[in-house]
Amino acid sequence: MIIKHLFYLFIILLATSTSTVSAALKPLDHIVVVVNDDVITQNMLDNRVNDFRKKLELSQLSRIDPDTLEKQVLERMIRDTIQIQQAKQFGITVDDLMLNRMLEQLAKSNNMSLEMFRDAIEAEGLNYTRFREQTRDELIINQLQQRLVASKINVSDQEIQQYIEQNESGDSSKVSYQLRHILIATPETASPEDIDKARKQVESIYKKITYGANFADMAIKYSSGRNALQGGDLGQRKANELPQLFVDAVKDLKPGETSKPVKSASGFHLLQLTSSSKDQIMVQQTNARHILIRTSSEVSDDQARKTLLELKQKIESGKSFAELASEYSEDPGSKIKGGDLGWSSPGEFTPAFERVANNLDIGQITEPFKTAFGWHILEVLERRQHDQGKTNKENQARNAIQKRKIDEELRLWLRRIRDEAYVEFIDEES
Repeated sequence: MIIKHLFYLFIILLATSTSTVSAALKPLDHIVVVVNDDVITQNMLDNRVNDFRKKLELSQLSRIDPDTLEKQVLERMIRDTIQIQQAKQFGITVDDLMLNRMLEQLAKSNNMSLEMFRDAIEAEGLNYTRFREQTRDELIINQLQQRLVASKINVSDQEIQQYIEQNESGDSSKVSYQLRHILIATPETASPEDIDKARKQVESIYKKITYGANFADMAIKYSSGRNALQGGDLGQRKANELPQLFVDAVKDLKPGETSKPVKSASGFHLLQLTSSSKDQIMVQQTNARHILIRTSSEVSDDQARKTLLELKQKIESGKSFAELASEYSEDPGSKIKGGDLGWSSPGEFTPAFERVANNLDIGQITEPFKTAFGWHILEVLERRQHDQGKTNKENQARNAIQKRKIDEELRLWLRRIRDEAYVEFIDEES
């Protein structure tokens, strides 16, 4: 490993020592961690810590000491690096066109132009170029997780029926919780000593919280959960989207109270109830139609996009959307209906498709955009508020079971790839 470290150091010196003047003014970078065949340097870590610190200040979570924050951010970077490495092995990429569309959608969701969005990011003290590349990495990681974890989750008809029967009496589909979460993880092949050590740690944290320690601060400092740097905030979740273990732990709590430690296959959990509510299940449904052109060895991304641009121009010149969809669309289900997708509820389409539909005005036709299925143009025909009721019970049950299974499988998968990776922390003085 000495030769390998010298090689990495040579690369860094080559990149940072552009002149004797700049070297005198700026301390040399050094390797902090080796992650398989990649490295995380001190400059990379410092930049990421500074970005997270600014975000924490904005959300009033800046009370964490620097060493603790650096430790959490470094672990996040290690986990992200491993996932990016795996994504490369599977050929998963996000090109500039897809990235730009995502940033435009983020800007639009905040009622901003892309230029205004960029100014707002920089006004918060964040580097927009780094923000852009971090967004690209997040998109790549999401695609990897979808392929290796989410796509392998199966929900049987029997599970759906059991779920409906169990939840009809308790009506838990209408109860939602705002939670914070702390995970003290145990290794996949944990020994009794590992489990005992984790139990003692979670009990110590629980005791600190009962004596007045801030739960969000404790999450940032100690949690191994994916939401640790957000103070453990899980957001608003329906009860039927949460592990039953979590629901049982918080259902009798009052807002602000913290559950006693509970154990799962991932480790030990603490949960704090921020708020809960019981609401009618009203959702916004969208009636849309689209034209799909799939890519293949004969049809490139550029060709598919150009075809859709030509079709869009024909529609804007007076041609019938339905007739063109019937002739050109490669979605067999909607092709025979002139591209009509019918009424859809949230979660029925892929996130990329749904984001575009949600940001579209009625009667507006999109520019060509890409999803995992190919290239689309889309028109929203109508929207309505709808109580899902009995007709959507099975879809609700399927989505809730999938979400619950994905969350647990993702925790186990992240722990496994972290355990299997070669990770070596480098002492600067060695």
